[in-house]
Amino acid sequence: MNEFSLVCRLLGTLFNRAPDDAVVTPLLTMIEQGKLKPHWPLNQDALLERMQQNVDISALTADYHALFIEQGGAVSPWRSSYVENEAEDAVRVFLQQRGMPLKEGAVDHFGALLLAASWLEDQAAEDENAAQLALFDEFLLPWSDRFLGKVESHATTAFYRTLALLTREALDALREDLVEEEGDEDVQESPEA
Repeated sequence: MNEFSLVCRLLGTLFNRAPDDAVVTPLLTMIEQGKLKPHWPLNQDALLERMQQNVDISALTADYHALFIEQGGAVSPWRSSYVENEAEDAVRVFLQQRGMPLKEGAVDHFGALLLAASWLEDQAAEDENAAQLALFDEFLLPWSDRFLGKVESHATTAFYRTLALLTREALDALREDLVEEEGDEDVQESPEA
């Protein structure tokens, strides 16, 4: 797993699963013990330290449920809540065209889209970079600022407020890397004069 995949997978997991989920608990332990920071590829040490100081599983679980799960939760994690006249099916078709196995039900959850970006990276298809750019530009970035802003303003824990800031910065950095890689690929593919 490379750095792009690592960042997308960890952030996707934190948004896609509740803190008391068996998959998330070891990740939160790593954050709390400062063991994630040495492996985090982005320059976000201050935000990681702030998250480290605010790991309380019961408080995080209550906040997660109030934000994303409970009926009438404070923040919808679904793209279809932010992008008008866009069906969730567009995301499903995009991912299926790239061979991603999908379960029944909606696939336009913020965390699931980050996990899809990780999956695309790990599959290393020939058009991987173009597919990742399309995922970011068409299905993730157009609504991520509104979503993350709502998380910041409605979260009751410093952990989720910080996670929103960390994610916003990470998305910007990852997108910039994708654009640079796309430019590098164009240069390598163009015939020499």
